[in-house]
Amino acid sequence: MKERLEAIKKSALEQIEQAQKMESLNAVKVNFLGKKGELTKVLKGMKDVAKEDRPKVGQMVNETRQIIEKALEEEMAVLKRKIREEKMKSEVIDVTLPGKTHEKGHRHPNQIALDDLERVFIGMGYEVVEGPEIEYDKYNFELLNIPENHPAKDEQDTFYINKDILLRTQTSPVQARIMEQGKLPIRIISPGRVFRSDEVDATHSPSFHQVEGLVIDKGITMADLKGTLQQFAREFFGPETEVKFRPHHFPFTEPSAEVDITCFKCGGEGCRMCGGSGWIEILGCGMVHPHVLEMCGIDPEVYSGFAFGIGLERVALLKYEIDDMRLLYENDKRFLSQF
Repeated sequence: MKERLEAIKKSALEQIEQAQKMESLNAVKVNFLGKKGELTKVLKGMKDVAKEDRPKVGQMVNETRQIIEKALEEEMAVLKRKIREEKMKSEVIDVTLPGKTHEKGHRHPNQIALDDLERVFIGMGYEVVEGPEIEYDKYNFELLNIPENHPAKDEQDTFYINKDILLRTQTSPVQARIMEQGKLPIRIISPGRVFRSDEVDATHSPSFHQVEGLVIDKGITMADLKGTLQQFAREFFGPETEVKFRPHHFPFTEPSAEVDITCFKCGGEGCRMCGGSGWIEILGCGMVHPHVLEMCGIDPEVYSGFAFGIGLERVALLKYEIDDMRLLYENDKRFLSQF
């Protein structure tokens, strides 16, 4: 038994001396001191040792264990010190280097304009509703009184995924979905990203943002539409802003109009911003077409409503006097830091 213990001690000390990594030392500890280790096997074989020799053998096992444990502790301390020294060499900090500044982010001008716009309409009792950017032709065109082969489809240069699915060209599909639910009255705005096959220039982009509004209730008239948009214009652009409605045509509204506001730069006197006219076009609007109400399951004899669509980039460009839409997307910190 003594010879066996000596062999175990010799083998353990040799392996400890040869170990170059902590993993190797842990393996030695398990192999010799673990539940299935060599010393544990010796203790389990004590039943075969003569009764009078058991205390002596037990003492020898404990001494061997202590020697191995001490050697392990010493070698682990040496390895830890080496690891720490190597780490300190590889992680040298040059205290003479200038400090790094951590810049705080802030809202994009588009988001600032959207927050201001939503604040105005929420204050008038509107709910903000969003919808999918990948949309069915049914909601993007058909339910908005734009059937197959309608010229408006060509005018919008739509990105089609297949015959029935497309990237929405406007956020009006959200309005159609809400009307289809039949929960009346309705008073919503629907902001979101839309897509059209436009060339990129100072005023166009294949991806931009719209905020469309819809009100459906009993007794809604053009007067309600005018009052709403006048209130919006004054809160968003300034209390002195005047509004002008010009007749227009949209398939989903009848009658339809485009809305101009007095130039907030010159107050309507004429300047570079408004092209000398004193007026700036900001949105399109109109009374919801009775056929649109019918297709969405709403009785046009009982209910009426109005809708409007605002180009978010357009009002942001106007409000912050930005002359190129591309600046909003280029992520130039010199430009964005102004906001």
